[in-house]
Amino acid sequence: MEHKDIGLMEKIVSLAKRRGFVFPGSEIYGGLANSYEYGPAGVELKKNIQDEWWRVFVRERPDMVGLDSSIILHPKVWEASGHVAGLVDAMAECRHCHTRTRADHLIENHFEAKGEKVSVEGKSEKELDEVIVQEKIACPTCGKFDWTPVRKFNLLFETHVGIVPEAQSKVYLRGETAQGIFVNFKNITDSTRVRLPFGVGQLGKSFRNEITKGNFIFRTLEFEQAEIEYFFDPEETDWKALYEQWKSAMWKFATENLGVRAEMLRWREHGDEERSFYSKRTEDLEYRFPFGFKELWGLAYRTDYDLTQHMKFSGADLSYTDPASGRKFIPHVIEPAVGVNRLMAMVMLDVYAEDGDRVLLKLPPRLAPYKAAVFPLLANKPALVEKARAVHDELRKRFTVAWDDRGNIGKRYYAQDEIGTPFCITVDFETVGDEKGGGDPAHKDTVTVRHRDTGTQERIHIGKLQEFLHGKIYH
Repeated sequence: MEHKDIGLMEKIVSLAKRRGFVFPGSEIYGGLANSYEYGPAGVELKKNIQDEWWRVFVRERPDMVGLDSSIILHPKVWEASGHVAGLVDAMAECRHCHTRTRADHLIENHFEAKGEKVSVEGKSEKELDEVIVQEKIACPTCGKFDWTPVRKFNLLFETHVGIVPEAQSKVYLRGETAQGIFVNFKNITDSTRVRLPFGVGQLGKSFRNEITKGNFIFRTLEFEQAEIEYFFDPEETDWKALYEQWKSAMWKFATENLGVRAEMLRWREHGDEERSFYSKRTEDLEYRFPFGFKELWGLAYRTDYDLTQHMKFSGADLSYTDPASGRKFIPHVIEPAVGVNRLMAMVMLDVYAEDGDRVLLKLPPRLAPYKAAVFPLLANKPALVEKARAVHDELRKRFTVAWDDRGNIGKRYYAQDEIGTPFCITVDFETVGDEKGGGDPAHKDTVTVRHRDTGTQERIHIGKLQEFLHGKIYH
């Protein structure tokens, strides 16, 4: 990892808190590991990314429908899916400082620091122990070499439903949104006119009891997932061609809709030891984070495993009957799944720029938390403030718009640059036609619009502002 990359992550974390994107979780109580909260700017950016994903992959596609399933599902759902038995990580604990860490990350980070790339995917607890001992890998927190034996733990969060303790039943917070799609497959086909091939998209929170610390919002206890299960008839649709179509769509979304540099992305195919036993092919779209290339978006051909498992455990018939031939079968599925939090981290890292002493996030206008900021040139001039408020209130009917009348105009520009606001609109003496303030009567009812990326300015009539912004943002 290069020093400049370390510096970039530190700068993003600092900017995220300073400008209201991301705050440490439960900070006033000392924080909670792997927990973050999204501030006024962050919640807008995250929602804009979610909205863009939903627009591109669900709303604008005739072969897609949406779903919002429960966070708490029947516990047998997770037995059927294999999460109760299979969603496990191998953990080691330092006896000296009691730091807990994933054994695979401990080993892989150790070799990465030596300039070597090693994967321990599929190794047993005993084999992981042997590597740690052979390499004498020290605790990253205290520097001691005194580990407990590696043991496995389940990542699902457990909770209980029921009013009185003796009548409570154990349930789980969902570890992924996908299973809600599978258990509702029959409801969807019975209640809509969808025909194979078709997909179901879902956005929502998932929960995993992760123990790995650090790397900002890349890996957290709770996270927003955007998942699609795309169902098809394997006798009618070539899964390899369909798989490539989804790869292309994912790449296009990352580079065009999110504006990420293509040279920062790559595909990595899972080997036999890493790939789930039921998957015929799995690939990760990876981004070059400051801590290395890491998974951003997964794509898997899951065959008919999930629907078959839920049929077996529930007794329900989740087969599909072809309306033309009458043939009854279990559809196969291809799954593109991404964490929205990772998308947000990627976007913020990718668009971060410095221009002298100016820091700016060159966010695509469609994603920016605020599409414009409105200022009165001077906060102590009632005529300017009143006019600026009127412009601000009118634009808010269509756009997310910020207001700022603090300090001098230059500081306001710099603050909005850090937030990623693409346009700053200033009401000055020319806007109100104040000749005493130096205004040109010919410019009455026009405002100064400053462009974030170039710093250039132009005058636009107030009556044309909405048309101007819409054209720049949604072109």
